[in-house]
Amino acid sequence: MPEKDKMDQGEKVLLRERGKRGLFRIVFGRTTVIILLLLLQLVLLFALFRYLNSYMPLTFAATVGLSLVMALVVVNQEGDPTIKISWLVIMMVAPVFGGLLYIFVGTQITHKIIAAIDQRLAAETAALLQPDPAAMEALERRDPQTASFARYMAAHAQAPAYTGCEVTYFPQGEDKFRELLRQLEQAERFIFMEYFILAEGYMWRQILEVLERKAREGVEVRVMYDGTCAVLLLPYQYPKTLEELGIQCRMFNPLRVALSTHYNNRDHRKIVVIDGHTAFTGGINLADEYIGRKVLHGHWKDTAVMIRGSAVRSFTLLFLHMWNMTPGKMEDFTPYLPQAESRGEGTGWVIPYGDSPLDGENVGETVYIDILNTAQRYVHIMTPYLILDNEMVTALTYAAKRGVEVVILMPHVPDKRTVFALSRNYYSELLKAGVRIYEYTPGFLHAKVFVSDDRKAVVGSINLDYRSLYLHFECAAFLYEIPAISQIEADYQATLAVSQEVTLADCRRYPLLQRLTGKLLRLAAPLL
Repeated sequence: MPEKDKMDQGEKVLLRERGKRGLFRIVFGRTTVIILLLLLQLVLLFALFRYLNSYMPLTFAATVGLSLVMALVVVNQEGDPTIKISWLVIMMVAPVFGGLLYIFVGTQITHKIIAAIDQRLAAETAALLQPDPAAMEALERRDPQTASFARYMAAHAQAPAYTGCEVTYFPQGEDKFRELLRQLEQAERFIFMEYFILAEGYMWRQILEVLERKAREGVEVRVMYDGTCAVLLLPYQYPKTLEELGIQCRMFNPLRVALSTHYNNRDHRKIVVIDGHTAFTGGINLADEYIGRKVLHGHWKDTAVMIRGSAVRSFTLLFLHMWNMTPGKMEDFTPYLPQAESRGEGTGWVIPYGDSPLDGENVGETVYIDILNTAQRYVHIMTPYLILDNEMVTALTYAAKRGVEVVILMPHVPDKRTVFALSRNYYSELLKAGVRIYEYTPGFLHAKVFVSDDRKAVVGSINLDYRSLYLHFECAAFLYEIPAISQIEADYQATLAVSQEVTLADCRRYPLLQRLTGKLLRLAAPLL
């Protein structure tokens, strides 16, 4: 048997065995216990209402009255009108439970504690993220409008602009994976890695081999991943496994047996920082489907960037901020911030930024809307999901109506059918305004990219959906007049060439069940 076939057979056996272990953990492990205990809490809740059955008229009147009061609160509070409408629909459909549910969501003690930690860390790191006067003066001379945007980012998102950085764009997960391994091998002081998904497989084994060896050499290695990985992808005690290898590891917001809305606030970021001079970000997680080693939904298209130079400072502090949220303690960040930062030989400006669901500032959406509102010729978008609030719909349609070429690339093969049905529900409204929509026919498109006028681009983790724009911790890099922008646009055109355009006639031909599902889900889209 050829060597390649032997290797493929070995991989298949390994995958089957891992599947058996994963199923065993699901059936007999902590996940089952969590589900059973959550069901028990629901049973107790219904038992309470059954106990109050003899007082039903009074109970009904009290809860309906409470829902009416909460409806007034919702209408008069600040916030997105689409979210308000969703809450009002819930209170109308379920007047007995709607008000109680809103109070439950709004009075989460754990959520308030985490928000307080987040704000304290932001305040203490603000002094380490001051704008560079020279960079801002140069940007002001070049483009006053973009300089105004940069001032907003520095003041309200702790995201200063940097010059002289080198940016490399990766149009596929395989491209980023190869360069990531090469850069990890060169680490001398520290390696920071933060990912939404970390899954056992070929990709992670190759990376872990390098991390373990680097840790033995004295390099400080930290790995953080989101707690949802412990449900299906990793053992719950996996951080201890890595610590035994000399790797510091934390699981962000691990799922526990409790009904709390703070579990909606997931760490969706993808960040690697090496020695304070090299950083990676984008949409690519640490799982085999991202590099073509596992086929789930056809070809998996994703993108990333590598940044070298002074802008890495922001990614370093984004990582350390999230790392220190877990224990709620503050460490000294300065040892990881080089005193004489290399500016590289790049041109243009880079603004790395994070978005938090806890600070009331919708940075991710603001950046996208600013690009749409200031575009002159085109805005080209890649996103796996399209679940939009009123502000984003207005920005997309207004740009198209004033003559800007707005093109959205979506997947043709979905990873979540209900979410895909909801995404397609927005197509008609956008198409009627002149927005063009394509679907990537080879498979699933997971990239999160905006590129505009050959001058601006964003590559990061931020989807065009409510979870990314309102609920998750996210990150991205805003690029202005960076040479790599031409490569991003070239990749966009290459991806467009293997995609099919969607028309209004296509929307009318979608299966009736899919269209009905999309319309029903849109009622509660902000709360999904």
